[in-house]
Amino acid sequence: MNTVSSIQPPHHFHCTTFFSYTTTRTQLSFPAKVFFCQAKSGIDGSLNLKVVSPTLLAAEREEAKAVLTLFLKKHGLSNAVAARTINKSDLFIDHLVSKLHSKHKSWYLAGRELTTLEIRNALIPYLESLFEEHGDFLVDVVENYPNPPIKDKSDVPIPPSSPVLDSKKLKAVSRVSEIDLDSGNLRPHIVYLMELGMDIEQIRSITRRFPSFAYYSLEGKVKPVVEFFLELGVPIENIPTILTKRPQLCGISLSENLKPTMKFLESLGVDKKQWPKVIYRFPALLTYSRQKVMESIDFLHELGLSEESIGKILTRCPNIVSYSVEDNLRPTANYFRSLGVDVGILLFRCPQNFGLSIETNLKPVTEFFLERGYTLEEIGTMISRYGALYTFSLTENLIPKWDFFLTTGYPKSELVKFPQYFGYSLEERIKPRFAIVKKSGVKLLLNQVLSLSSSNFDEALKKKMKKMQHG
Repeated sequence: MNTVSSIQPPHHFHCTTFFSYTTTRTQLSFPAKVFFCQAKSGIDGSLNLKVVSPTLLAAEREEAKAVLTLFLKKHGLSNAVAARTINKSDLFIDHLVSKLHSKHKSWYLAGRELTTLEIRNALIPYLESLFEEHGDFLVDVVENYPNPPIKDKSDVPIPPSSPVLDSKKLKAVSRVSEIDLDSGNLRPHIVYLMELGMDIEQIRSITRRFPSFAYYSLEGKVKPVVEFFLELGVPIENIPTILTKRPQLCGISLSENLKPTMKFLESLGVDKKQWPKVIYRFPALLTYSRQKVMESIDFLHELGLSEESIGKILTRCPNIVSYSVEDNLRPTANYFRSLGVDVGILLFRCPQNFGLSIETNLKPVTEFFLERGYTLEEIGTMISRYGALYTFSLTENLIPKWDFFLTTGYPKSELVKFPQYFGYSLEERIKPRFAIVKKSGVKLLLNQVLSLSSSNFDEALKKKMKKMQHG
């Protein structure tokens, strides 16, 4: 599931304090024959047939149900609502089982059975990535699988969940503006948050997404985390944004979770001096399980990136760990590789590319340049020279800038040499500079027109004009 990285993932949770359960493998009687279970494997989505006994298949479905049930309950669904969702989710459960078969193909072929812990460890990161992507719409995704969720979430109200869940949410939201009987004021942590610059509507909005937030104590939960961030050097004006993006941070133990997670991330190369920026950019990083982080790190190593480079990527673009390895990173890497790009270098220069959808974002850009006469090799050169090229909107950036480029008289090959052209503002840089060049009657290289500072640009123009006069 490739998604556009510009959409801020919704709230998340910390996985290390999650799921302590055992599941008894259900022994169901089936006819004594072998079922074939199809599971997608490989980038091209080719189907591998794996022979799995019906008894094992039924047991795995029960385990997948148990993992999903606890996952949903962890996010505020009551037992009844979670059970109802599971009952409507047969196709999604089958999909989870096929994920197991895909992830551990060699084990199945060798006749090895997965343990409950192995099943849990295989499915939790995948469910986490779905939750990062869809947030409150996850139930919708699960129940309607394989149909995609509604794309434009802004126009669609959150589907009604259940009277029980709704009343819990309403109670939590109303608690935000309730007067505390002891103080005659709003509750202490609400007053504290407002002193930090949050308004009551912001706090209500957080509580609608994450009802537990209304019940956090000031001294036990909220204040220690906020003060810890301030000590790290996080500007006080950034605190409301961080808590809005990731209210769960206030529910995490400083000594048992937050600080050890930061030490772990520092050991992977996150620059400790940059924590204020990292936390502001992507506070969810501090709530990921180590297993989830290591899946991403292992993939970056696989691309040939050094530990130093990985540390820099985590510092500059921490949300790289929110991308699913199998659904985002690997397919995207393969796509860019097919254009002849050194994927490790591209990921280091512009990790944002790896949160884009191949079908929705990447292929249309490739088609755009192919239609204008560029070869795949030239397109590969352009993206290698300018990693951000594929992050631009076709309609708002590439098309208008291309249309203007056609009026400049430069050959198309200039854009292969200088694809950074697309990174400059059309109205504030490209058009004004070209107007000056046209007026002067001289010709500069495309990169000279745009990349030089004002003084150097003027100097280059004067030199050219002098040369022309003497010529």
